[in-house]
Amino acid sequence: MMPRDALPDPGAKFPVAQFPRIGFLKNLVRSPLIEAGEYSYYDDPEGPECFEEKCVLYHYDFVGDRLVIGRFCALATGVHVIMNGANHALSGFSTFPFGVFPGAWREGFDPAAYATGHRGDMIVGNDVWLGIEATVLPGVTIGDGAIVAAKSVVTKDVPPYAIVAGNPARVVRMRFPPSTVERLQAVAWWNWPIDKVTRNIAAITGADIEALETAQ
Repeated sequence: MMPRDALPDPGAKFPVAQFPRIGFLKNLVRSPLIEAGEYSYYDDPEGPECFEEKCVLYHYDFVGDRLVIGRFCALATGVHVIMNGANHALSGFSTFPFGVFPGAWREGFDPAAYATGHRGDMIVGNDVWLGIEATVLPGVTIGDGAIVAAKSVVTKDVPPYAIVAGNPARVVRMRFPPSTVERLQAVAWWNWPIDKVTRNIAAITGADIEALETAQ
């Protein structure tokens, strides 16, 4: 077994001493409505501890939607994830959020109207890369191994191992053939014990699926 002091500490906030701009999200987020897997990080020159305030927008407790980020994800500077609290009710004549304001306006507003625009939780899979200033809209699921190009606006679900770009983001190409994607998801290397991950980094970052499948 590899000595633990030779591995990144999954309990560290800032795992790379010379680059304090990198932070493990699991140890930085405070909201019970945000879940981040081990080794997923946010990179920001102003400090990754600002992730919730700068990147997770309109995330209100009373709405209750969750942001779930898998393991080994890389989130670049300026990523924005827009939660359901950004949506305004669309079922009536006006979209103005009267219920946000205290007093008679709030009393006269039907809270159920908010729910008409809710799209559910936001799910970011494992081994996902979100590029600089990418924006993800409410209720989107991004599959394992996907890449979202810089400044893209993701409005709908992203398939596993797809590369998407643009506004709205569209699939530019798939990273691997469907049969390989299926095998990669079956291997699910991100769920391996960290010692096994460490022993097999060459296979994980390589392109030989059989080597990955037979890793010990």
